[in-house]
Amino acid sequence: MKIAMGSDHGGFALKQHLKTYLENKGCLVEDCGTDSTQSCDYPDFGRLAAEAVASGRCERGIVICTTGIGISISANKVRGIRCALCSEPLSAEMTRRHNDANMLALGGGMIGPNMAERIVDVFLSTAFEGGRHQRRVDKVMSIEG
Repeated sequence: MKIAMGSDHGGFALKQHLKTYLENKGCLVEDCGTDSTQSCDYPDFGRLAAEAVASGRCERGIVICTTGIGISISANKVRGIRCALCSEPLSAEMTRRHNDANMLALGGGMIGPNMAERIVDVFLSTAFEGGRHQRRVDKVMSIEG
């Protein structure tokens, strides 16, 4: 699976940790930046990662800032993206099962690397249930801003 990853300075350390974790599991990672802990703007990197997913270059995306809030909002501005902010595995499971989320947002200042690994594992391994949920996803995707 090819995964786009993006973070600002507040999510950089967790992004680097998860990038190595995923590569060790055989995933291909497209690193959309940032490349340091120097202060930067989360919308730039949330957008780049979301565009990689929306274009089909990557199957899923993971974006990280200090809280995960700002970068998830930014990713969701890209047409075709359903980015969910998760801080524990059950939310990651349900957003895949019911919302067919194609991107995951994490808060680098909110959760540690062990929890992040578990959330990512669940997010990447859970399938969309379809059925009645497809109608709802279609309605969400038809909303234009």
